[in-house]
Amino acid sequence: MTSKPRILLVEDDLELGYIIKEYLESKEMTVDIVTDGLEAVSVIITNQPDLVVLDLMLPNLNGIEVCKKVRHEYQGSILMLTASADPFDQVVGLEIGADDFVLKPVEPRILLARIRARLRQPEPKPSNPIIHPTHQDLSYGELNIKKSARQVLIGNHHVALTGPEYDMLLCLVESIGEIQDRDALFHATRGIEYDGKSRMVDVTISQIRQKLAEFGYANSHIKTIRNRGYLFVPE
Repeated sequence: MTSKPRILLVEDDLELGYIIKEYLESKEMTVDIVTDGLEAVSVIITNQPDLVVLDLMLPNLNGIEVCKKVRHEYQGSILMLTASADPFDQVVGLEIGADDFVLKPVEPRILLARIRARLRQPEPKPSNPIIHPTHQDLSYGELNIKKSARQVLIGNHHVALTGPEYDMLLCLVESIGEIQDRDALFHATRGIEYDGKSRMVDVTISQIRQKLAEFGYANSHIKTIRNRGYLFVPE
């Protein structure tokens, strides 16, 4: 029998914490609650849960700092809870290693869907995998995507994309000339249907543009099509 996923919920609002715990445990998950940021760092590194649900605002150490401290010693998924819809908070969270965001007030069914999607993700690839040439590789000017290695290059420079960033860029490049709406991009990176509320697509696109631009790849290659989505244009 497959063991139940072990979830660590880091949330200082105990009333909300127990509501989430009860709901997730009714869905065959094991949930432990920690209410303090400093304690969370120790518990995450020591216990290595399958997934961490991490509140942004915590006593002693906020969620961003917790994520930063544990990311190099914890390979599981980190899903952050935030009451802020500000894309800047999400950009910072993604940059230091968060895998996804859920806005408060939390809808338990949405949280469950996000958790299940993260638990289905394959193990992360090494940060510098060996490149093996393959007929599936994609190349448009300076942009090269090594699909077998899940690696992106601008010229000879490796672009350090997260898993969701790579998946979203690949979805756009493989659909060259076709507008990809948020539903398609969200599903390509999360494996679940877009809930109409998450800003993850826009935040992830912003991160991709920023990282490609560091190596001189113009933002204009990924165009925003107002009210429709995004489009990859190689030239």
